[in-house]
Amino acid sequence: MSEKNHHDGKRAARERLAVEREKQKAAERRRRTLIVGASVVCVLGLAAVIGVVAANAGKEKSSGSSGPVAAPSGAQGKDSLAIPVGQESAKSTLTVWEDFRCPACKAFEAAYRPTIHELTDAGQLKVEYHLATLIDGNMGGSGSRKAANAAACAQDAGKFTAYHDVLYENQPSETQDAYADNAKLIELAGKVDGLDTPEFRACVEQGTHDSWVVKSNEAFKAGQFGGTPTVLLDGKNIYQDRTMTPQKLKEMVQEAAKG
Repeated sequence: MSEKNHHDGKRAARERLAVEREKQKAAERRRRTLIVGASVVCVLGLAAVIGVVAANAGKEKSSGSSGPVAAPSGAQGKDSLAIPVGQESAKSTLTVWEDFRCPACKAFEAAYRPTIHELTDAGQLKVEYHLATLIDGNMGGSGSRKAANAAACAQDAGKFTAYHDVLYENQPSETQDAYADNAKLIELAGKVDGLDTPEFRACVEQGTHDSWVVKSNEAFKAGQFGGTPTVLLDGKNIYQDRTMTPQKLKEMVQEAAKG
């Protein structure tokens, strides 16, 4: 090989290496912003689905919005729209607005769930879950509402947390409205010890808490939040903080617990 060809080959190898390094850096940036930035997936008023939102607005209103509002057992807060997890005496309160069909909510849960469980189990954090049906409006369907009703049924049975986690662990693709099928929701209840009972099945199949879910979603829209998940620590939106990590959340909660 001539000296010129040798130098050309080395230069080409360096260029390929530089390109590969840039690819790796870009992949790392995407990974770091997954949890905080994922909320754009589940944002109100997405241009691509504005027509779908308008077409389905009437459907959502008519589905489960009639009849008395039956809040799940133990629900708290204004209009009993919050499902509490953790000790009432905890110094810090995490308010979480979620949609069981929302991929960004699943990403948040996957990253933060171990820390949230640790803090609630230690009595340092109380979590108030609010359920929304954003994806039903954006994509069409009824899986958000039906999954939220099923989660409220699980709350009646004292098993909300476990079933909530199962729903996210088994979340279908955003475009596949699998949670619109009550049989699927009941099947997943089998993963929670003691939840699949005649009472739970009846609650799911009859849509006992549908009106409550609709009211919860109306409160979400009235709050003018940017999308799901919306996560507030003692009223401050921490999901918009791009420096937030599970470890930072843990430190903030534990520091508050000392006071």
